[in-house]
Amino acid sequence: MLERLQKILAEAGLGSRRECERIIASGRVTVNGKRVTTPGITVDGDTADIRCDGTLIRKQRKIYFLLNKPKGYVCTNRDELERLKAIDIIKNVTQRIYTIGRLDKESEGLIIVTNDGDLANKLSHPKHEVNKTYFVEVDGYLTDTAIEALESGVWLSFGKTQPVRVRNVRRGRHRSRFEMVLKEGKNREIRRMLVDCNYKVRILRRIKIGNLYDPSLKIGRYRKLTDNELARLYALAERGAARRVNIRESLTDSKA
Repeated sequence: MLERLQKILAEAGLGSRRECERIIASGRVTVNGKRVTTPGITVDGDTADIRCDGTLIRKQRKIYFLLNKPKGYVCTNRDELERLKAIDIIKNVTQRIYTIGRLDKESEGLIIVTNDGDLANKLSHPKHEVNKTYFVEVDGYLTDTAIEALESGVWLSFGKTQPVRVRNVRRGRHRSRFEMVLKEGKNREIRRMLVDCNYKVRILRRIKIGNLYDPSLKIGRYRKLTDNELARLYALAERGAARRVNIRESLTDSKA
């Protein structure tokens, strides 16, 4: 299968795709004995002889981990503040790996760590409609008015948030606990939505990614995804994309 050269180099652990583009442009890479300086070319990583500084680069196998991220870790591969990174929890991996999406530093819960860009796109892009479910605890009594606002969408700096589902609500005078289900999530969106509704978040934990759920996985621990879990995630994303296409076509037909 043809892939961009910088993608193959990045997955082999030579750096980010941007860094690998610079490596290629500097003339350090050869493909089948010919020096290449154009980052955008596509090659067959299974059959091509790809070398960097004379060292053979082999196409890396895809790897997938489910991590229960603790608070205090950031979901980025490079951090100028030198904070703890979620990917560093995964041990004994030579490939370049990254998280699919992000959980902010103060949040915890399930996140997938991989080197599969196709899966990352399918689970992150809104068109695939892969829900993420969060357990939330806030100060105060969660009112019906606040639930209605959350479920209809809240106006934030980037615009109006997509409607969410609020369920399994347990309300108390001083604390309320509930779940929020999002189809897409922008930076710190849940926290910002709740602040807009005058609630302070005490706990924010992602407990489910699509149909992927593992209550036995402890905070700070990780495991490999099974083939069945991976297949179900891909199938879920494909169904979501197909559903959006069908809805769009139905709307088009109704206007015709």
